[in-house]
This record gives sequence, structure tokens and C-alpha cells, in this order.
Amino acid sequence: MADGQANDDTQKTGPVAGEKKRGSHKIFLGYAAGVGKTYTMLAEAQRRYSRGEDLVIGFVEPHKRPETMALMEGLERVPTKKVPYRGTEFEELDTDAVLARKPAWVLVDELAHTNVPGTRHQKRWQSVDELLDAGINVISTVNVQHFESLNDVVAQITGIRVRETIPDRVLDEADEVVLVDITPEALINRLKRGAIYQPDKVDQALTHFFRKGNLVALRELSLRKTTEEVDEELERFIATHDVDKTWGVHDRVLVPVTARPASMKLVRRGYQLSHRLDGDLWVIHVRPPAMLLGAAEEQALEQLRNLTREFGGHFVELTGDNIATEIIEFARTHQVTFIVMGQSVRSRWDEILHGSIVTKISRETRNIDVVIVAGEDHVTAESMPT
Repeated sequence: MADGQANDDTQKTGPVAGEKKRGSHKIFLGYAAGVGKTYTMLAEAQRRYSRGEDLVIGFVEPHKRPETMALMEGLERVPTKKVPYRGTEFEELDTDAVLARKPAWVLVDELAHTNVPGTRHQKRWQSVDELLDAGINVISTVNVQHFESLNDVVAQITGIRVRETIPDRVLDEADEVVLVDITPEALINRLKRGAIYQPDKVDQALTHFFRKGNLVALRELSLRKTTEEVDEELERFIATHDVDKTWGVHDRVLVPVTARPASMKLVRRGYQLSHRLDGDLWVIHVRPPAMLLGAAEEQALEQLRNLTREFGGHFVELTGDNIATEIIEFARTHQVTFIVMGQSVRSRWDEILHGSIVTKISRETRNIDVVIVAGEDHVTAESMPT
């Protein structure tokens, strides 16, 4: 949130001479297709246009919905970029064209979209970042299931692993987040009326992603995510206006990982905890001396480094004969308040012979909460020899 705070300060005091002011970012957040994010964004665009504001459509996907398409009428559209790919021509946001037009406001739908190879950026949110850096204000849309930290939770709820994700910082750094919300019952009614998908896709949607239980859970996630943003805005206000100078201990969350893709889940859970606590995230990997990792393990470590960096955390790699001892010492010296670990996948006999890392850490640390993340599909430092 440091970048977001810097943006707020710039808006209040004005940019330094010669420094380009970053644009404002307003996000309409939903929990599923059809809740009305694009419609609501276009309705606001029409209001701004009627007031004489310089606003254009950068990219909007109306999904052939008549009410949504009607709201696009009268608004200036920056031509999209036509990109040929595998024998088909696709339309993408033309970042260069928007930069050349340089409007006060631009509409960019579906932040999590992956661009066709050959476009300026791999992801649409990266184009939005460039537009904001150029001082252009952006209004965009996204669903809660696309945020990286919620990837495991959404998969558990829906049974579907969302592949198109965006960093949580995109939402954290936004100047305004508006929740577009309707009840699951109303959304299901829209689906049955054919207002979201074509009739031949409705039955499949109702028995898969659009099951009522899924929608209830996803709606709860979107409400929580929005509440977190409101809480952070309140905290910034309190800090800026000296409402209360009494603050608690700064929380630090430590996540020990192994060189396995399954550790990604632990990093996401650690980020969720540190984010809620407004604390620091540390991810640590302990490598025994002279131990060589295979290509797959090195690749997994690189993915963990990148994910940690994406979450604004710190990735540290240490060398030591005793995994538990290294974790405990690191936790003490860095004043860690929470340690996030996974359930052991070692056999009971192996634990008897070598000892349990989780047990040792719990026993030998004081004033540190140890959080055990459930899940049979992942391996942590617990599986490594002590």
C-alpha cells in the first residue's frame, strides 16, 4: 500500500516540479459474470460525458447484451488493435492509440484479460499501469476470483482453477473501489432469462460455476475484499490526521517453503494474513549445505520468488543443516509474529526418527503464532530432513 499512499499524498500536495502525476484508477468489482460491472461502468461514463468530461472507450466487452451495448452509444471509442493469431484476427486494447489520444478518462474492461501474443503487454492490467503512469485516469472492471491471493480459495469453492490472475496490488493501489453487487438469486434469474449467456450454455453454467453455493461464497469474498479496502482507507485517514497515535506491534508473517509448486498455496495464505494485519511478508527457503536442486525445483523456487515479489514481500534463501533451527533463528531475529506452515506429509515413523519441524518450532518460539494450513496437496519444510 506504500505506492497507493504516495499517490494519495501527490494528489493532496501536488506533484513535484517536473514530475508527472499518476492517473487515478477506479475499479468496479464483482463476484461473477453478469452482476453488472460493465453496465455500471458505462452508466457512469455516460454521466461523466454529459457533464462535458473528456472520456473515451479504450476497450469494452458488451458480450452482445443489448442494454450494455446501448450505453456505449455516443461515447468516443479509441480504435482497437487488430492482431492476427493462428489464422484468426483478434481485437485488443491499443495502448499506443490511447496514449496518443491522451484523454482525461479511459474505460478499460476486464482487467484480468490475457492479451493475444503480439500485443504491447501480456496482460491488460499491465496496459492500465502504463496508462496510469502516463497521467491518464482509468475506469476498469474485474471479478474477485481473479486476484492472485484468492486463487486457492476460489479453486476450493468452485472446483475450478482460475488461470487468469492479477496481482492484489492492482486493487490495493486503486484510488476507488466500487462493489457491484446483486443477490445470488437475482443473478441466477438473469442467467435463466438468457441475459448473461446464450440459452444453450445456461444449464451447464447452473450445474457448474453458477451453483448457488458457489455464488454465495464468491459474493462473500468480494464483500470482504471491498471491506479490506475501506479499512485501509480509514487507517490512512487516521494516520494522516493524527486521530490516534497509539499503534500496536507491527505484525510480520513468515512462510517457510520448499522448492515445490505446492508451496505457492502457503505464500498466498501468508499474504492474505499479512495483508489483513497490514504487516510484512517474509518467505524463507532453507537449503542444506552442498544440496543441489534439480531443474524442476529451481524453477519452483523462481516461481515462489516471483510470487513473493508480486505480493510485495521479501524472499530469503538460507543454508543450514537443521531446517527448524534456521527458521526459529530467523523468526527471532526478525521479530516475526506469525509463522504459516503446511501440514506434514511425512510418515509417523519418520517423525519419530527425525522429529517434527512444526512441533519443534511451536515448542521453541515464544509470542509467535504458528498457523497450520490444511491441504493434502502441498508440501512444506516439514518434508525435508532435519
